Amino acid sequence: MNTPIEITIPVLNEEGTLAEQVRKTCDYISNNLSDLGPIRIVLADNGSTDRTQEIALELEKTLPGVKYLRLEQRGVGRALKASWSQSTADIVGYMDLDLATDLRHLRPALEALKTNKADIVTGSRLAKGAKVIGRKPLRNVTSFGFNLIVKLVFGTSFSDGMCGFKFLQRSTLDSLMKTGAQSDGWFFATEVLITGEHLKYRVLDIPVTWTDDPNSKVKVIKLTIEYLKAIFALRQRLNSDKQKP
Repeated sequence: MNTPIEITIPVLNEEGTLAEQVRKTCDYISNNLSDLGPIRIVLADNGSTDRTQEIALELEKTLPGVKYLRLEQRGVGRALKASWSQSTADIVGYMDLDLATDLRHLRPALEALKTNKADIVTGSRLAKGAKVIGRKPLRNVTSFGFNLIVKLVFGTSFSDGMCGFKFLQRSTLDSLMKTGAQSDGWFFATEVLITGEHLKYRVLDIPVTWTDDPNSKVKVIKLTIEYLKAIFALRQRLNSDKQKP
């Protein structure tokens, strides 16, 4: 039976919080979103070396709406591409295990896609009405800087490409990946938005309440270098696409 909605959560060495966060997510979906139809959670494991795989397989066995996907190579983009490409769902999406984005935003995101009011939906910590809790000033400045660079380079209209809360009509995925969304790293989810606008898909920004995870594993300097390289590689791909007859 086809599951209309699949949400991928990339995981890497998350033995400490995996079971609690996945159960919390499944409980929320069961109690609040059952009218939207079946929703599956895909745990895309990027080569964990702790007990993540063992715990995830147990969750898959005991929770009907959970599926485990194992990849040996690391990279959030690689995880999303693998999960979304093999999905048969009508809607695919992505959110972080730390649940930094409040789960109540799932409904407006998914309803916009189910009612065909958007092709791609992204959570925004910068849109009017958004609320950010507990974030360090350096992270705020870095995030603002990345989004400004993206806007200057690509002329995009969405406000926050880096928020880990994105959903799309799966029917758009093939053209998105062939045209520009190809990164194996964190930038892939932003590439989806940039390429989506390039292809004239309807990209919807929704303001979210976002609570910073003090235990975040994001390394700002490494991520900055990765993003800058990916930005200019994407610009080349999109410029090439414009030149096609």
